[in-house]
Amino acid sequence: MNALLLAAAAATTAVSDLPQDYTHLIPLSVNGKPSVVQLQMPREVYLNARSASLNDLRVFDAHGTPQPFALREPDAAPSTTHRALPVRIFSLMAERADLPLAGLEVSTATDGRVLSVRLPAQQGMAPAGRAQERLAGLVLDLRQEGMKEPPTVDALHFTLPPGRNTYNGQVWLEASDDLKRWDAVGVAELSWLANASAETLANDRLEFPARPMRYARLSWRSGEPLPFASISAQSPVQGPAAAPIDSLLLQPQPGRDPRDLQYRKPPGITARRVGLQVDSGNMVLPAMLGNYVKVHRTGQIRFEPVVRTTFYRLEQDGRSRLSDDIAVPSWIGESWVLRFDQPPPVKPALRVSWVPATLVFVAGGTPPYKLAVGRDQAAPAARDINEVAPGFTQAELRALDRAGAGPAQQQLEALASAAKRASADNSAAQNRLMILWGVLVLGVAIVAGMVWRLLRQAGSST
Repeated sequence: MNALLLAAAAATTAVSDLPQDYTHLIPLSVNGKPSVVQLQMPREVYLNARSASLNDLRVFDAHGTPQPFALREPDAAPSTTHRALPVRIFSLMAERADLPLAGLEVSTATDGRVLSVRLPAQQGMAPAGRAQERLAGLVLDLRQEGMKEPPTVDALHFTLPPGRNTYNGQVWLEASDDLKRWDAVGVAELSWLANASAETLANDRLEFPARPMRYARLSWRSGEPLPFASISAQSPVQGPAAAPIDSLLLQPQPGRDPRDLQYRKPPGITARRVGLQVDSGNMVLPAMLGNYVKVHRTGQIRFEPVVRTTFYRLEQDGRSRLSDDIAVPSWIGESWVLRFDQPPPVKPALRVSWVPATLVFVAGGTPPYKLAVGRDQAAPAARDINEVAPGFTQAELRALDRAGAGPAQQQLEALASAAKRASADNSAAQNRLMILWGVLVLGVAIVAGMVWRLLRQAGSST
C-alpha cells in the first residue's frame, strides 16, 4: 500500500512539472543542430528564482519535455590591455621619395641602440643634391631601456605634427632584428579628417599580429611621406583572468535602529561582493554589514555584524575616489542590515555582485526551447556535467555553441497560484499553531483535573 502511495505521489509530481507551473519563461534560440549548447545564465533567472541553489530551474522543449542540463562555474577569460612604448624615430632622406629603402648605412651603440641611419649616396647625384633631399621613409628603434629582449608589439599609433589636422596616406611596415634583413609585417591607410568645429575623425593605428619587434621600417605607397610628431608601439599585456560579473542595486528600508538600513536581495542571487552606491558629495561612512537574529531565550531581536568596512566617496583634484566593493560570505542570508556609526545623511542603494553560472543543456526534443524559473519548493533538476556532456574535455566545453536568450515572460496564472499557495501555507501554519495551542490547553486542563481529583480524594480520606 505504501509503495502504491509513493508511486502515485511521484507520478503526480512528474505530471505537474510543466512550463505553466513556473512564474517566468525565457525563450532560447539555438543556431544549427548542435547536440549540446551553453548559455550564460540570464539576469532574469536570478531575479525570479525561489532558491539560492536554483532548484526551480528547468529547460523545456516545444512540447514541454524537460531537457537534461548542468550548471558550471564560468571560465574566466584573461583580459588584454595595451601598454604604450616610446619609439625612437630616424628619418630616411633621399633625392626622390619613391627610392627603394635598401642598403641602409647604420651606426649603432654597443648595446644595439641606433645612433644614426641614412640611405647610401645615389650614383649620379650632384654633391649639392643632398640639399634637395626629401623624406623617403622612417626607421624605428623599439628597444626599451632595461629590456634584454625586444618587446612584443601588435600595433603602432601615430601622432600628427603640430599645426596639422588632416592627412591621408598608405603606410607599409617592415621589421628586422639586425637592420639588414627585413620582413613585411602590415599595411594601413592612415587618415585624419577635421571639420569646421575642429572635430577630428582619425584612423591613426597600424595593427598586425603580435610579434617581437626590435627595429621597424616605414615606407609610403601613396600619400606624402610625413615626419610624425611621435609614434608609440602598442604592447599587449595579459591581465588576470576575470569571470563575468552581474550586479543589482538594492533599495534601502528603515531598520530597527536609527543607524540601520535594511536591504533584501532576491533568493536566487548568491552575492560575492557588495558596495555602497554613493553618486555625489564627499562622504566617509564607517559601517558594519550583518543581519538581525532572534535570541531564542528572550525572543528579542539583536543585530549580529559579519563584516566591518568604510564606504567613501571623495572629490580630490577633480577626481572621484570611491571605496572598493567588499567580499561577503554566502551564508549571510537574504535580509541584510547596514549599521553605521551614526545615522547616515543619505540612504544609498547597496550594490550586490555575483558570478552568473554557465548553463549547459542537451538540445534534444523539439525546438524552440524555454528556460523556466520561479517555483516554490521545487526539487533540484541539475545534473552532473558528465551526465549532460559525457566525454567532453574542458576545452570542448568552452567551445560549445552558445544559445541566445530572449526577454523573460511572466505567467500570471503561475504567479497567482504561487501567491495562493503562499496564502494557503500561511493559513495552514496558523491552523497548525492553533491546533497545537488547543492541544496544550487541553493537556493542561486534563492535568489540572487529575490533580483536583487527587486532592479531593486525599481530603476525603483524612
